[in-house]
Amino acid sequence: MRLLTTHHTELLILTFLIITYGISLIEKFADWKGTVAYIRETFENTFVSSFIKPLLAILVFLETITLFFLTVGLFQLFRGNENENALIGCTYSCYTILYMLIGQRVAKDYQGATSLAVYFLISVFGVYILV
Repeated sequence: MRLLTTHHTELLILTFLIITYGISLIEKFADWKGTVAYIRETFENTFVSSFIKPLLAILVFLETITLFFLTVGLFQLFRGNENENALIGCTYSCYTILYMLIGQRVAKDYQGATSLAVYFLISVFGVYILV
């Protein structure tokens, strides 16, 4: 119980990010064709339109790595007060969101780019409190 009172902020941030990336990956894998079609439509009039699948593969890779480190970090924080993997996970989360932000800006989806700011701030705050 002491862990929950001393690390509640870290645990909440990690849980939030795990849910975010977990559901994002599940959605992508559950409807891969639909995801590719949506991304292709979003970027159809941009210079990246011919690179949709490799760029989406990079995003899935980043989300998977991020989710892995966040999950391991959560369990390590529970077990032994170690926060190194949680810090790596939050850092990767920042990079992943920046990658998505570039895509939103290229697609000129300014509202989508704005909504990423919330996730970025939560990730940066996670980095800040885990350092």
